[in-house]
Amino acid sequence: MANASRTRAGGPLSRLLILAILQVNFIASGLEPDFLYPLENVTIAQGRDATFTCVVNNLGGYRVSGDSATARVAWIKADTKAILAIHEHVITNNARLSVTHNDYNTWTLNIRGVKREDRGQYMCQVNTDPMKMQTAYLEVVIPPDIVYEETSGDMMVPEGGSAKLVCKARGYPPPRIVWRREDGGDLISRGGPQGKTKVTSLEGEIVNLTKVTRSEMGAYLCIAANGVPPSVSKRIMLHVHFHPLVQVPNQLVGAPTGTDVALQCHVEASPKAINYWTRENGEMIITNDKYQMSEINSSAYSVQMRLVVKSIQDGDMGGYKCISKNSIGDAEGTIRLYKMELPYLKSRGEDAETNYVETNDVRSSLQGPLREGGHRAEDADSGGRPSPAASYRIAPHAIFLISALAFAC
Repeated sequence: MANASRTRAGGPLSRLLILAILQVNFIASGLEPDFLYPLENVTIAQGRDATFTCVVNNLGGYRVSGDSATARVAWIKADTKAILAIHEHVITNNARLSVTHNDYNTWTLNIRGVKREDRGQYMCQVNTDPMKMQTAYLEVVIPPDIVYEETSGDMMVPEGGSAKLVCKARGYPPPRIVWRREDGGDLISRGGPQGKTKVTSLEGEIVNLTKVTRSEMGAYLCIAANGVPPSVSKRIMLHVHFHPLVQVPNQLVGAPTGTDVALQCHVEASPKAINYWTRENGEMIITNDKYQMSEINSSAYSVQMRLVVKSIQDGDMGGYKCISKNSIGDAEGTIRLYKMELPYLKSRGEDAETNYVETNDVRSSLQGPLREGGHRAEDADSGGRPSPAASYRIAPHAIFLISALAFAC
């Protein structure tokens, strides 16, 4: 029987009875409503949902100025004095607002998909006499966004000219803008008190580049951030235009007949140039069984031109030109290919006769400032033969090594 009493005491009817008894006690005691917890400020990103929670004790048994009606909780936008809701009923014409009540002491104001105009002070008010209320602030933050119509696009400047990079962004709080090179290179700042300095980043909406060099060509990133994720960025390509420049590492190249030899030129040009090879008589060289051409990009504006002449013969000797042309100008470099004669000597073997080659250092004999058709002048005696001190013997199979070195160079 005692167990049944305990079960009934824990049922729904018992809980309602307890609430009724408490309400009678509140009426008898005359306790006034009070706030159990302070209303907390809310900071929320635009587009997300915000909630304010108001906890009021002793509300159910309080009569307003002796009236039979109990006290009510109302939500008010304090800065505009607009009544949003009373108890569980939304008053304002805003479908994004709703109010919930847990049937005891907690009222919640819900704002779905907050907008910038929702920011401001909100009040939870109880219509006691005098009125009681507490307030909290709703701050609506906005992630950064690039204003593309006010931000620079890809641009072209002549070498030595100036470039003005502009990046505009909106958001709340106002975004901070930082500039960086996409390749991680340095930015050159020339406007400070220290004159020309190299930095990894620059801050501000505008970056002024003066006396621009080809090394400053590339992609620049403007990054906008205000502490509200995500940060955003825009890529701006800076093209620096200049006429071609051709550099020839080895202007004189020597090799024995029957070997392959590689000729090289380094070209810098912007905009992109048309590069090709010719013989000294102006005949254009095309890729075939005799010639193999290739280009290797070293950077955004530099290219390594390479021409391989296969199995060179006497008719292949002479001048070769590497030519580069773009819309601004043209340039060329000249390489002279000469026949390098390798004298053969008899071996000092016991029975068989084996030919050997007397030569200087193999690499220096193939490329460099050599005289045509022979060895370096300082290594030859009056008879045109290499001095013994400057020579050594190489077996015939070393000719293949010489060929390989000629091709590698």
